[in-house]
Amino acid sequence: MDTAERGLLEEALRKTMTTSEPGAGLDAALADLGWTQMLAEEPDAAVPLVFRLLGETGAQSAVLNDVVLHAAGRSVGGSLPLPYAGGLWVEWARDGSPGAGALDPGLPLRRVDPGEAVPLGAVPLGAGRRALGWWLLGTGRAMLGLAREHVLDRQQFGRPLASFQALRHRLAEAFVALEGAEAALGAAADDTGALLAKAAAGRAALTTARHCQQALGGIGFTAEHALHRHVKRALVLDGLLGSTRELTREAGALLLRERRARRLVDL
Repeated sequence: MDTAERGLLEEALRKTMTTSEPGAGLDAALADLGWTQMLAEEPDAAVPLVFRLLGETGAQSAVLNDVVLHAAGRSVGGSLPLPYAGGLWVEWARDGSPGAGALDPGLPLRRVDPGEAVPLGAVPLGAGRRALGWWLLGTGRAMLGLAREHVLDRQQFGRPLASFQALRHRLAEAFVALEGAEAALGAAADDTGALLAKAAAGRAALTTARHCQQALGGIGFTAEHALHRHVKRALVLDGLLGSTRELTREAGALLLRERRARRLVDL
């Protein structure tokens, strides 16, 4: 896929995600665009693009199931239990409806009885964590875009909020965190890299949520503003397939067990 083709595909995907009904409607629209074929033939290009755009547009789709099923060598189109932070197991419902016991009304996640869950080793966590990392990255960029627009437009004491150094520092820290997470995701070539990349993306998204909320003040909590939806999305996605805190602890345990730091990137 060359640059021109990638640009056309991104434009088509963004339009689809902003015009389709979230959930089952978007699943069908992505299928019409050839999502299954892209996942099979060019996953390294399709997964980052689709999941980053899900975050940027605020859309939601059950395609995480497809990524994990494809990595497990199984047919896509179904769903399977996925580990969640705190020892929970959830299922991303294909019908798009949250149902009883949903963790977030904006996402069709349903709790699964641990007795019905598959063994943890049977879930290809690396592929799912990379996909979620790109989703968290897109969500973080959406929040940063909203905060940037707000501080440029809003004035206080006769000056744009963007002129105040404290806010500039907060948004700069969020930007650096997101850039670092993107670099980690691009370098993730194995399960350990995916673990670290998902942890970095989760931390970056949560850092961005905190700083952007400060930049927007009270309006960021209101239903009239889009920020709160992205904050909720970041909080829920961070817990899926292991939270930032859990993954960081897991990485530390791996380091102690092997007594060496693996080379993740050749510089």
